[in-house]
Amino acid sequence: MKPIKIAIISLTHGHTRKYFQTLKENPLLDWVAVCAESERVRDIFAANNYDVPCYMDEEEMFRRHPEIEAVVLASANSRHIHQVRRCAERGIHVLSMKIPTFDMAEYDEMIRLVDRSGIVFQIELEMHYNPVISRMKSLFEKRELGNVLSFNATNITLSPVWAFPWQGVPEDSYGKRVPLSASDTRFRGGALCDHPHIFDMIRWLTGSDFEYVYAEAGGNIRAGLEVEDILLVNGKMKNGVCFLFDPSWSRLEEKLEVPGPGWEIFPKRMEVNFNICGTSGAMLADCFGPNVYHNGKPNDRYTVQYTYFDEWIGLMDEFTDCIRNKKTPKINLGWHKRTIEVMNACYESITSGQPVYLNS
Repeated sequence: MKPIKIAIISLTHGHTRKYFQTLKENPLLDWVAVCAESERVRDIFAANNYDVPCYMDEEEMFRRHPEIEAVVLASANSRHIHQVRRCAERGIHVLSMKIPTFDMAEYDEMIRLVDRSGIVFQIELEMHYNPVISRMKSLFEKRELGNVLSFNATNITLSPVWAFPWQGVPEDSYGKRVPLSASDTRFRGGALCDHPHIFDMIRWLTGSDFEYVYAEAGGNIRAGLEVEDILLVNGKMKNGVCFLFDPSWSRLEEKLEVPGPGWEIFPKRMEVNFNICGTSGAMLADCFGPNVYHNGKPNDRYTVQYTYFDEWIGLMDEFTDCIRNKKTPKINLGWHKRTIEVMNACYESITSGQPVYLNS
């Protein structure tokens, strides 16, 4: 298969650097350019020593590289609609960061643009390519647990705000400035906006959809954030499965401008765990368990080195397959829309203090 000419736009998302090695080494890809939104971001990219031209303007990048066939959309959530319009006009395929937009009118416009242009639009939810998740999916399909009764999942991490400031700005993360509630000084746009994975995963594994959700935001553990960092969500699926989710930034971190070893204060910077009970058994799964811990630099304390499978390999392999063979990605706009709707419903529940029922 002819390698796909690919670029990265913006470089401001926390997952951006996960793509560098994959884009460079994957024989199905020809990484031709990147575009940075600021000099600071450009300098961080330059420090990685990849021999890829970096531009400060998207239009210049597209003008100098008319061969670009696909882009990784690595920008703030609020920027996505503008960039999708440009890509659709040019017939450029898109791999979007995990929240296309929280504005459902913008979301519907994206669907229309993709349908009209015929481009591939895949949403980055890399957990689907984790081997633990693949095993879980297999067990679900074989009904090893019988009828699933309850689904408990955590997606708890440290906060990326210090290295990626837009994630703490309500207008950039959520898309506008909406108070959590009438009595709360914080705004939508924090930890919930960073953790769609478990909302997506329960739909994918159970084959069901949300009936209702109830959410509460706790008091922040970080001073100075305008957005939420602690919350819990519970509810029920249409097939009767009850769930409890923790999508918080509850792992404290050092406020590093460039994440790296020593970023975490608690040794494990990320906990994505599942506890699923059924009529024939129970399943406990730790998606990011096999790590190496050491005591040493940079702060002479417990530090983590991840050794898990690189989900970005499978993610990019699917993206290239969909482009070359005219397929629709598993995580496409139409399917993912419900996940964004239920996340908005969580914010509505926090505002009202009541459960929110999802329309069929």
